Amino acid sequence: MQLNIGYFADGKWAYNCFLKIISHQDMSIKFIVLRYKNPDLNLIKLAKKHKIPIFIVKNINDENFIKEILTFKPNLLVSMSFDQIFKADLLDYFKNKIINCHAGKLPFYRGKNILNWVLINDEKEFGISVHFVDLGIDTGDIILQKCFTISDKDDYSSLLKKAHRECANVLFEALKLFVKGAVRAKKQGKIGFYCPARIKGDEFIDFHQSSRECFNFIRALNALDLGAKAFIEDKIITIFKSKLIKAPHYKGIEGAVVGLEKDHFLVKTKDSVLKITAFHFEGQIKIGHRLKASPQQNIQYKTNSLKFDNGGGVLNSLSFILKYLPREKRKCS
Repeated sequence: MQLNIGYFADGKWAYNCFLKIISHQDMSIKFIVLRYKNPDLNLIKLAKKHKIPIFIVKNINDENFIKEILTFKPNLLVSMSFDQIFKADLLDYFKNKIINCHAGKLPFYRGKNILNWVLINDEKEFGISVHFVDLGIDTGDIILQKCFTISDKDDYSSLLKKAHRECANVLFEALKLFVKGAVRAKKQGKIGFYCPARIKGDEFIDFHQSSRECFNFIRALNALDLGAKAFIEDKIITIFKSKLIKAPHYKGIEGAVVGLEKDHFLVKTKDSVLKITAFHFEGQIKIGHRLKASPQQNIQYKTNSLKFDNGGGVLNSLSFILKYLPREKRKCS
């Protein structure tokens, strides 16, 4: 079967799969549709290079747009990180001909920001699912699904990098099933759940949790434009990395700074302590300071210059250089 694809796309995962599709003799991209807000400039450049028509529309369900893309005679619409919903009229025109690649292990982890949520939930693997699109959100029949291991060395940045590569691979493998006429989709299980989008304010960490839970929350937000946040008095500290250490379990003031060295500090958690190893804070960190999840507005922070106090006096100031990786219990079906 020759695939004539309408590609609804955004991001590195879509870019990577684009390259795979155009290299296959039985696949062609007839047109590409980009996000209306902040369309992907790299995809624009790539599409122009290969003389593929580009659409940037506010409403893909508009009747005039549907009529226009029908002139290209696509036999499969493919969505990868696209941000509009395919509604009834579009689904009717392309019955069983719209698929989506989702970086989640369906029927679990429907919704958004899945790579953050799997880390917060201490999952040992994350899934990538290619499924038919229906009127629900990530509820269509599953065409192909694969899972990938999560270790304690992983964080959001490492999972995102892996997903950029593997989403392209899994989607391309699913497309080859269409070419071969070998698609055998199966319905999703009845038990699953939906993850809401994470919004501003969700980044504040609550140290009234176990060390393991705090560790997972911090690594789920390890990216240059994210970071787990807390308040020390009236200033925000942004935490990028932490480390689980062997420490006694004891009761204390949760969120209190209980240890301090030149390149890290220790915070009391619900059950033990957590070592904070990469962070941004303008000011002095002292033994006894309390990290609180108390969001406030208009907090400004300017530099990475830090001062440390060991409880007996202020130590020498030093510049803390944040060295940081580039950004970006269920069986698989």
